[in-house]
Amino acid sequence: CYFSFAEVLIHFLSHLILLSLHSFFSHFLTFVSQNLPKTCRPKSHIVFLKTHKTASSTVQNILFRYGESRELIFVLPPKNKHMLSYPRYFDRKFVETKHLKKFDIICNHMRFRKSEVKKLMPKDSFYFSILRHPVSSMESIFMFFNHRTVFHSFTSLDDFLEHSWNNVSVKDRYAHNNVAFDFGFGNTATADTPDLETIVNKVIAGIERDFHLILITEYFEESMILLKHALCWSLEDVVSFKVNSRTAQSHSSISLTAPEKIKRWNVLDWRIYEHFNATFWNKVRSQVGEEQMKLEVFQLKQLQVKLTSSCLEGAQAVDSTQIKDKELRPFHNGSAVIQGYNLHPNLDIQTKIKCQRMIIPELQYTRRLYVKQFTQKTSKVIQENH
Repeated sequence: CYFSFAEVLIHFLSHLILLSLHSFFSHFLTFVSQNLPKTCRPKSHIVFLKTHKTASSTVQNILFRYGESRELIFVLPPKNKHMLSYPRYFDRKFVETKHLKKFDIICNHMRFRKSEVKKLMPKDSFYFSILRHPVSSMESIFMFFNHRTVFHSFTSLDDFLEHSWNNVSVKDRYAHNNVAFDFGFGNTATADTPDLETIVNKVIAGIERDFHLILITEYFEESMILLKHALCWSLEDVVSFKVNSRTAQSHSSISLTAPEKIKRWNVLDWRIYEHFNATFWNKVRSQVGEEQMKLEVFQLKQLQVKLTSSCLEGAQAVDSTQIKDKELRPFHNGSAVIQGYNLHPNLDIQTKIKCQRMIIPELQYTRRLYVKQFTQKTSKVIQENH
């Protein structure tokens, strides 16, 4: 049986069309799945481990704003405090509870202990934290806490690194492996510790077990987009101004040899960062996609520019001495000069509320939430019972 040339051509073209249609629909379905809005429910049960000098105050501000605007309940320290029993392990005994039995968000400084956190937080809580490169975080810690005894006798960070191996306790929570300490692990390991690999693997496995997401300070916008997707929030929910940031003059220069010394001294923190910096980008690719990430980061930056223009007088941060409203002046510590903001005058009420929430410093915001959550609500409960 022989086929004519025309029949062969028709058969070939039919096969080619089928392949093209299959390829088209395959690409079309992939495009649709990546670009159609996902149906998900915003998460409101959140555990944020607030680490030191990692832009965590900015993340905390985002959580404070989200919770306050929706009347969520925060786990808060007793009156006039801003840490949850730190540096001791987190203990619910040191939490202000009064009449409250249910909580939605915990985001003040604590030394993590999941067994205690679970006693207060719902089972479906989302756990996350943020890490910063140990070299830049160590410089920031030294400048912010150089009034403390462990740093006070050293003239510079390089001076500290030169003598730390012999003159500084490896147990000090600020001077040595601060990240490992905050996550609830021992912080005494150095590069010379014999069983270092075993310790590192145990710490990393523990963090991966207890936390759904670890953000990276150096990629803050990308981190906020990842968080947005993980929590099913909007772009407006994760936009921010920098909170608790230093002036340029408050940054110290370090020698060329300092970075390697810091990595050896804070070897646990370095290995933790190294691991989660790599897994961060895996999450970007799997949960958002690189092109979608670029688009949403651009949108986030555009929104921040818009809010900067509409909210802030001078459209920039200022030295704390230039902040007109005393209630918006951040807390100072060590040699670090912390910046803040002035609001545009004559904002309408709704815009002022939104803008003001974005610039309230950590201590004042914690105190504000405490008053709203306990003083006002307690008075209301008493009135309702009479």
